[in-house]
Amino acid sequence: MPLVTSAEMFRKAYDGGYAIGAFNVNNMEIVQAITEAAAEVKAPVILQASAGARKYAKGVYLRKLVEAAVEDTGLPIVLHLDHGADFETCKDCVDGGFTSVMIDASSKPFEENIAITRKVVEYAHDHGVVVEAELGALAGVEDEVQVSAEDSHYTRPEEVEEFVSKTGCDSLAIAIGTSHGAYKFKPGTDPKLRFDILDEVSKRLPGFPIVLHGASSVPQRFVKIINEHGGKMPGAIGVPEDQLRQAARLAVCKINIDSDLRLGMTAGIREHFDAHPDHFDPRQYMGDGRAYIKEIVKDKIVNVLGCDGKA
Repeated sequence: MPLVTSAEMFRKAYDGGYAIGAFNVNNMEIVQAITEAAAEVKAPVILQASAGARKYAKGVYLRKLVEAAVEDTGLPIVLHLDHGADFETCKDCVDGGFTSVMIDASSKPFEENIAITRKVVEYAHDHGVVVEAELGALAGVEDEVQVSAEDSHYTRPEEVEEFVSKTGCDSLAIAIGTSHGAYKFKPGTDPKLRFDILDEVSKRLPGFPIVLHGASSVPQRFVKIINEHGGKMPGAIGVPEDQLRQAARLAVCKINIDSDLRLGMTAGIREHFDAHPDHFDPRQYMGDGRAYIKEIVKDKIVNVLGCDGKA
């Protein structure tokens, strides 16, 4: 089975009231953990590479790892570019075998965002690749994507119809209260997604797949493990999982998860070295990190996304 696009996945997800997990990958262990978890619960999956991942591992290595996962599991898997900064980056990934790309021109004025996105869509569609675009701006930090709280803003529902019509994009990432990075909200706050915005967007774009970025829940179990084994992570509150489940039952067809995976890998490695300070074999400590990522992904698929059994 070759790599697939997300088009059919999203049609089924929208009609079925569930979401597909889009998990960021950086190396072999992360790819293995995600796809082994997905295979065990028979879930389709999106593996996505950020600018930082492509710089660290190189796009060709990531593509070959993901192709190996397809061969190993037989799952429908999308290889997606996360936060493509410009046309050239998206073109490079289309030419390099990615089956889905995101063009993130959300920091540009509305008309410029449309023009850049439309250019990417035309090239990608000519090559059988689907395109995700973004309206609104999430606060936080993810690799090269850095948006201050002052510069963040919610998606304006009154803009979505014109944007989708003029760009021809295949899915739309919106800002309704999630944020990038592990340190999402100050302790003591009560994060709440703006379901009123999501509801209005879905009314204006019936049947159209919506995407949520920055949707890690920051599981405190792994924060605790890290801090018990030498870490100094401050308290962090992610997006409540009940709100993510609600979003997945509505128009949201793709939910991005990255920070939780980083926490799992870090927790496993720190715990391993605390118990075995004399170890120096990467297969040992990376294996423990991989096991925690697998646990996290399986839980997300079954208890949050609802896409288990949908492969």
